[in-house]
Amino acid sequence: MFHTITTAVAGTGFIGPVHLEALRRLGVRVKGILGSSPEKSTAAAQSLGLELGYATFADILADEEVQVVHLAVPNVLHYEMCKQALAAGKHVMCEKPLAMTSAETAELVELAAASGLVCGVTYNIRFYPLNLETRTRIAEAGKRIYSVTGSYQQDWLLYDTDYNWRVLAEAGGKLRAVADIGTHWIDLVTFITGLEVEAVFADLMTVHPIRHRPQGEIATFTGEAAQAADRIPVDIDTEDGGSILFRFKGGARGQLWVSQVSAGRKNCLQYDIATADAAYVWNSERPNELRIGSREAPNAILLKDPGLVGGQARSFTNYPGGHNEGFPDTFKQCFRSFYSTILSTSAGSEREGSPPLFASFTDGHQEVLLCEAILRSQREQRWVYLNSQK
Repeated sequence: MFHTITTAVAGTGFIGPVHLEALRRLGVRVKGILGSSPEKSTAAAQSLGLELGYATFADILADEEVQVVHLAVPNVLHYEMCKQALAAGKHVMCEKPLAMTSAETAELVELAAASGLVCGVTYNIRFYPLNLETRTRIAEAGKRIYSVTGSYQQDWLLYDTDYNWRVLAEAGGKLRAVADIGTHWIDLVTFITGLEVEAVFADLMTVHPIRHRPQGEIATFTGEAAQAADRIPVDIDTEDGGSILFRFKGGARGQLWVSQVSAGRKNCLQYDIATADAAYVWNSERPNELRIGSREAPNAILLKDPGLVGGQARSFTNYPGGHNEGFPDTFKQCFRSFYSTILSTSAGSEREGSPPLFASFTDGHQEVLLCEAILRSQREQRWVYLNSQK
């Protein structure tokens, strides 16, 4: 049903082709792609089998066939490209963070609301089926939530010779590990629980204050390497990891450990949500298993199976039990929610009842507000309250 929509993707790095693959699986027509230069655009279009490599972002915006723009570009470009896309009348799906500051994200929220266009942020981890199932079970049980703890750990920046543009504050933002992966955890647990963060206390660390940059960009997670003679030292002022305490409205407490220097953890998000009658434990490295803890009954492991989960999770599960669904599927399901909303909006349907499941620009704005509070807490070494920022 999505074949009537034409899309373009901006970004040819790791995540741009991930968007492209998910869109193709949904049947969305992706007309072309934009790289950091016309040459990269052309090369990417040829290698990915697209009809067009755009020379500039302005060319995408001028293309009357393109109704939706996916932004998979460096963080510093998000704000201006979102503004331009909205002004051109394009629906927008933007990678996180939505922008570099809360002033920018607040403006984007207002522009999106005034435009009537559908706008989302790619917090794809929401769409593992068992995360949707946990959300449903917690809501239906209606029990008090005591605590939310967990971590998000990777190892791709373990060595001081590991380097990527994200380690530079001017390119990725003043927060790195927290903004890059920690916000995925925060978005996920607040989405699942419905809790709202009231205050934060952060204790962050930079393991490598100097990294050795290769002459040219190297993506360490691809296994690329550079010779020692080809490296130059670079001062680093973003964090490699740290711990964050949360106070949620209503009394629940939370704790997150985030790290990009944890050996052997390639991409591991974990949460443990304790409620008055059950606990829910999930690990992204085993995403098709949900541990459900009980006080007076045997603990259980729920395996992903459309016949065993509720209606919401079932509607975003495409394969039968025993057939795993993973990282690429979360993008497909996220975009399914997004494009279904576009179709209903285009058909003149009113957006009534529950909001769509994909993260909105308002959600993206909230994550940036949290990042700013976390950064302030780190600098001042105290609790920072979100509403008053006192």
